[in-house]
Amino acid sequence: MYDSYYSNDIETALGGLFLLIFLICLVMGIAGYVISSLIFYNASKTNGFGDLAYIAWIPIINVYSLFLLTAKGDNDVAVRADAKKNVLIYAGLLLISFIPLIGLLAYLGILGFALYFTYRLFYRWTGESGKAVLFIILTIITLGLFYFIYGLIKMNKPFVA
Repeated sequence: MYDSYYSNDIETALGGLFLLIFLICLVMGIAGYVISSLIFYNASKTNGFGDLAYIAWIPIINVYSLFLLTAKGDNDVAVRADAKKNVLIYAGLLLISFIPLIGLLAYLGILGFALYFTYRLFYRWTGESGKAVLFIILTIITLGLFYFIYGLIKMNKPFVA
């Protein structure tokens, strides 16, 4: 009486497409995590933070590696204190981002925070502000691919700035 095969075929195809997209995103996410952890690990060892390089491989906590590599300070204690302060700000913004309405603003704060510290990392690698801005723009245009390629090239070289 009803032609139920047609709607089931479409639903099956859409379900398969969703599963395929989900698997592709999962594989890309894992690959991005491994590459960024490798970059943070080697950059930490190269630039004097070998005692904390292993943190780059711990999920969620690995942002400390980014903040440590980009922290400002005259000595090791000041650099580590600045990195811890930035981790606390990042964690606070992350927790606030789960609150409805206010969370959108916190999410935008996290995005700005991440862009600034990625800029700082590029600046430390290049020593030039203009190149760092250009590299941020290239990273955005290539959806992070430029960051991974440049990071893999520079991860074993000491910072210039």
